[in-house]
Amino acid sequence: MMTASFSPSSHHRISPTDVANYHREGYHIFRQPVFPAAKFLGLKNCFETILNQLDADVRPESMDVPHFQHPELFEWLFADEIMNLVEPIIGPDIALFASHFICKPKGNGKRVPWHEDSHYWQTMINPMEVVTVWLAIDPANTENGCMRVLPRTHTSGKMGFSDYDALKPGEAVFNDEIKSSQRDVSKLVPIELEANQCSLHDGRIIHGSEPNLSTKRRCGYTMRYVSTRTRANHEQIGAWHHLYLARGQDHAGNRYGDPQRAYPELARFRSQHGKNGH
Repeated sequence: MMTASFSPSSHHRISPTDVANYHREGYHIFRQPVFPAAKFLGLKNCFETILNQLDADVRPESMDVPHFQHPELFEWLFADEIMNLVEPIIGPDIALFASHFICKPKGNGKRVPWHEDSHYWQTMINPMEVVTVWLAIDPANTENGCMRVLPRTHTSGKMGFSDYDALKPGEAVFNDEIKSSQRDVSKLVPIELEANQCSLHDGRIIHGSEPNLSTKRRCGYTMRYVSTRTRANHEQIGAWHHLYLARGQDHAGNRYGDPQRAYPELARFRSQHGKNGH
């Protein structure tokens, strides 16, 4: 379990009770607007520009680590509005681990199979303590395939490292899914959000979502953070991934990317060698 050895601060946006609930359940829903209206509109417009630049053969669910090619996104990734949600959980020294626009188009948006984010990251960082801010770009509900979580699975059962079955390539956003015997979907909680609201979830919790067969698009921006006491496996990920120092100072001897520059070579490597998705 993640623990934060610091006193509550006046700039924190979630309470100690919220933090305790997050640690117990594995997620928290933040029902207030994350950004001021104009700042959120700026992010949405930035997303729409990136979406419109996708190659015709690229699915919009696959807009992984867009900040590597669009450093303008750090205006929001490093924003106090986000940092002050994350700091109560992991402390004042924060690194950006990853981000991902997961956009399900209306009518044929792919489902996200039941998974743990940690399953895809297990050789990348240690310890496996990641907080994801899932910001709704569009309203997300059961009709258009909102995220669904299985509470408390981050600290029970396989604790982030379940066993997986292969799926038919292309049938879902990922090509594998947690074995049905290791997930009790009767306990699922749908995370329904209005635009500019968010949820936070532990990187080890079991979650997924249904396909979007509705007439309304569903897009979320996942912003993923770790404490700077987390050590990245630079020897393994150096060719295709960077962490970024978002707030405070480093404590693990990590190397960090420059938020002022783009890294198109990292995006190309990921595309060519299958490093998309999580």
